[in-house]
Amino acid sequence: MVLAHTRGNITWHPTYADFAGYYGFRPWACAPYRPQTKGKVESGVKYVARNALAGKRFHSWAHLNAWLVEWATTVADQRVHGTTHERPADRFAREALTALDGRPPYAFAHVRERVVANDALVSIDGSRYSVPAHLAGTTVTVREHATDFTIWQQDTLVATHARQGRQQVVMVPAHYAGLLRVDRTPLAAMPPQYDPRYVTSGDVAIRDLSVYERFAASSSTEVAA
Repeated sequence: MVLAHTRGNITWHPTYADFAGYYGFRPWACAPYRPQTKGKVESGVKYVARNALAGKRFHSWAHLNAWLVEWATTVADQRVHGTTHERPADRFAREALTALDGRPPYAFAHVRERVVANDALVSIDGSRYSVPAHLAGTTVTVREHATDFTIWQQDTLVATHARQGRQQVVMVPAHYAGLLRVDRTPLAAMPPQYDPRYVTSGDVAIRDLSVYERFAASSSTEVAA
């Protein structure tokens, strides 16, 4: 989050500085190569990893978050803290935190333009995300938020995707609905068991295998001659 830190002059990343101002807190930059200045922060991470998460498995982010809330209130907040020598629950009860006053979540948006590929996918940060197929070849606007991407065609929202890791392909089936076959008839959702458009050329003749043996014998005789 720090862009420059020389002789006490700190240049914060503008987005982080705006985030801090929005929520009303003052960032603090620790000196480089001095881990002891933020040891309590690192110890807190280690405590959560070893106490709250060790040996646990979670089937979703919601499950993980619910467990962390339960653990924090029933375990972490009830122990006697090594520095304050009192329970965090008692400390929080005495020293109220600054209220957010119903302020909505911080809105971060990085805006850029992308050309939609022929497969109706838009490349964003090393992964590809789908938009409605009729937009192939057009230019769309991508707005990057904290947890998702929104894709716009001028002033119309055409797609919303949760952020994924790199080298992922995210395709929404509805974006490809209505694509046509060569004969201009709609593509069926499932392969047909019987297609009435198939033109039959008659019944297939059923012959005894001896017929093919005679043809094979006569062909061998002609080759030998």
